[in-house]
Amino acid sequence: MSDTAQIVPDSQHRGIVAALPQPWRDYAQLARFDRPIGWWLLFWPCAWGLLLAGGQSEWALLAWLLLGSVAMRGAGCVFNDIVDADLDRQVARTALRPVASGRVSKRAAWAWLVVLCLIGLVVLLQLRVIAQMVALGSLALVAAYPFMKRITGFPQAWLGLVFTWGVPVGWFALRSDRFEVMAALYAGSVLWCIGYDTIYACQDREDDASVGIGSSALTLGQHLRSGVAWFYAGALAFWALAFWLLRPDPLALVALLPAAAHLGWQVLTLEDRDADNALARFRSNRTTGLLVALACWVVGNA
Repeated sequence: MSDTAQIVPDSQHRGIVAALPQPWRDYAQLARFDRPIGWWLLFWPCAWGLLLAGGQSEWALLAWLLLGSVAMRGAGCVFNDIVDADLDRQVARTALRPVASGRVSKRAAWAWLVVLCLIGLVVLLQLRVIAQMVALGSLALVAAYPFMKRITGFPQAWLGLVFTWGVPVGWFALRSDRFEVMAALYAGSVLWCIGYDTIYACQDREDDASVGIGSSALTLGQHLRSGVAWFYAGALAFWALAFWLLRPDPLALVALLPAAAHLGWQVLTLEDRDADNALARFRSNRTTGLLVALACWVVGNA
């Protein structure tokens, strides 16, 4: 198999990954270091919780949370690939993943998982105790996620709970009050994740249907675009509620307009039968994350 063929279809930074010697390339792909969008989507909710809680000057903590997002997203992907190896072999987009293809053994993958978790542990120790406990509370959700696609037609809902857990972690890193603000921010983040991962799932509809696993893209069917629109609308409504609960001022809600415009653009330009279009709209949520982070910075610093 050629080096090029070993790059999964939706990989980014192919030149960097391709330049790595074997077996480093396989381990980098196993942790999805070739697809940085994943750790950005995991990091932004951490930043939102921290910034809305008043952590505008906590640059060192933000950096630790980013490192933790890279490590723990990688660990989650390794665990997912170990569990899903047999399914991945049946899906065109995932058949060449390192464990599914046999380039990395499951024993070696478990060892790599431990290394990534140790990095996550170092980050965990930088947080105050209550934030550590909240962060550890996500482990059961993470462990259960790979099995959700086997038992539900909406595994994206579980992913939303897992992938935006950084909101309470970031919030409790600084404060232990105003739970209603944090809860509204988290609820909006969960809906945002369901929306963008539904877009991502457009790429796998045919394969998921043939393998017999669940997907929100399959469940929504011809209503996919309107479904994504409703999830994004719900996300914006909960984010607005969080802002209002913290700062009951109409001007605070204006901070969300750039993010609202960007999410609207995603929905209006989405072509769910075009895999490249769907992937581009999915990746653009890195911009959504930045726009919401800036809004949280403004409102949390007001």
